[in-house]
Amino acid sequence: MMRVLLVSSAFNSMTQRFFVELSDAGHEVAVEIYGGDAERLADAFATFRPDLTIAPFLTRAIPEALWRTYLTLIVHPGIEGDRGPSALDWAIQEQWEVWGVTLLQAEAEMDAGSIWATRTFPLRQAPKSSVYRRKVIDGAVACLWEAMANRERPGFRPRPLDYAAPTALGRLRPSMKQADRRIDWNRDATIDILARIHAADGVPGILDELYGRPVYLHAACAESRLRGEPGHVIARSESGAICRATVDGAVWIGRLKPKREGGIKLDAAQVLGDALPADLPVIAPSADLAYPNPVAEVRSERQGDVIHLRFDFHNGAMSTAQCRTLQAAFEQARACSPKVIVLAGGGDLWSNGIHLNAIEASPDAAAESWANIVAMDDLIRAIILATDTVVVAALGRNVGAGGAILPLAADFVLVREGVVLNPHYRNMGWLYGSEYWTYLLPRRVGWERAVALTESCLPISARRAAEIGLADRAIAGEAFDLAVQAFAAAKAEDHAAITARKQAARDADEAYRPLAEYRRAELTQMYRNFFQPDSPYHRARNAFVFKRPACWSPASVGLLASTAEDAAAALPPLSAACQPRAAVGF
Repeated sequence: MMRVLLVSSAFNSMTQRFFVELSDAGHEVAVEIYGGDAERLADAFATFRPDLTIAPFLTRAIPEALWRTYLTLIVHPGIEGDRGPSALDWAIQEQWEVWGVTLLQAEAEMDAGSIWATRTFPLRQAPKSSVYRRKVIDGAVACLWEAMANRERPGFRPRPLDYAAPTALGRLRPSMKQADRRIDWNRDATIDILARIHAADGVPGILDELYGRPVYLHAACAESRLRGEPGHVIARSESGAICRATVDGAVWIGRLKPKREGGIKLDAAQVLGDALPADLPVIAPSADLAYPNPVAEVRSERQGDVIHLRFDFHNGAMSTAQCRTLQAAFEQARACSPKVIVLAGGGDLWSNGIHLNAIEASPDAAAESWANIVAMDDLIRAIILATDTVVVAALGRNVGAGGAILPLAADFVLVREGVVLNPHYRNMGWLYGSEYWTYLLPRRVGWERAVALTESCLPISARRAAEIGLADRAIAGEAFDLAVQAFAAAKAEDHAAITARKQAARDADEAYRPLAEYRRAELTQMYRNFFQPDSPYHRARNAFVFKRPACWSPASVGLLASTAEDAAAALPPLSAACQPRAAVGF
């Protein structure tokens, strides 16, 4: 077993995936969040003395003195030979058919180190964040295990980068600027406009202008029916997306971010507000909208006795209105008398809980926080009380915070291998959390482990979730969708027996302690989090929305331990706060 140090600019999805993969394999893993403090980073190396250092995600170079002393590998999201900070941006905008990820050794010249492993994959036209989460991370993990095996091979030497080699198809590319991304609405075809918006997805977005306002465009898909004058907004949707005409069609744009200090990415119609024409038609979405679909965020599909309920909320965030929409869709599905409802989540993120951007943009953040958590609780309560229906949560993508508690309201939880779960809240300004977690989480993993999971603020893998009972089964990625269908069909056949047991268990649980008491105790704590003067939650949420260092990160407890149980001791205890307290009148 090795001592592996992960050095990353943020504890992002790839860093978390590396952390859980290495920890599950028995390696001693530590994480250091590197924001440019070279002295602190040197102390981390000296303290941990790693056998191997890996940088899954870096925006700053590791000092030469460190990578010369300690073997350090860098994950680059590009094919062999590709170099530069905008690898995925260029590949998606230029519509490459095949792309890749490379694990290379740190050297003085950026991205020019010897190659330890590389993987390629078909590059579908999709947002950058989607390609990163679905393909780049999986490819990087495959590179990781190849490099770990090679590290143990006597005499192994990594392969120097050689541009004469037929596999070295990449090249050094500059950082992509807004001038490189600019859209000409009077000339660019729909496919090219989408490629540009997809390439800028997440950060930085495409800078454009609408109704005289400079805004960044995000979350787009092609519209097959509507037509209009290129560049003009020709429709809007009930979900807040706008439809903009192109020279050969139209595109839906789901999110905008104003170009001004304090601008927040929100629904396009919300950002434009009164600037949108009052007579702009509100159009129902086409049935054939491709992913990402910013228009029909919630949709259901029936297959015999099974209804699959899909909810594809941007970045997995669920606003008050979106929680209400999903609850209404769940209750409508249940009214159709299916035997099984599958909560299928979204294409890239299953759920991340309440919508921090919408809360930050609200004129009363505390009141909107309260409304959002109450709506989330109402949704989960509806699922818990659906005793006449078998409910299956199919976690095909990552989950976090309240979004990791939501699936526990179902009767069965299936999770795709490679998914990372973050069932905790405390790093959002010591937020206590609700969503009936004090009922749902201990019911599956026991009280002690529930407290450890919520106190440690560390991710766990799908395999680990299945081992401890947080999930019922971890399923290989390529087999996940078919396995979910087969599982749901089997449960439909056993519907009567399952629902009978479910009703009996619900009655027993209610007699022991009513759901209303769990909710009252949790919301008492949340009321304090939201409305207490100078609450750290508001500072942490603001830091999250505006991409500033949060009040809690893995670095704030030093080098991360490799298990949730070990790390729980590094934080102040939550246990006393977990005890029910007096209600505040709701």
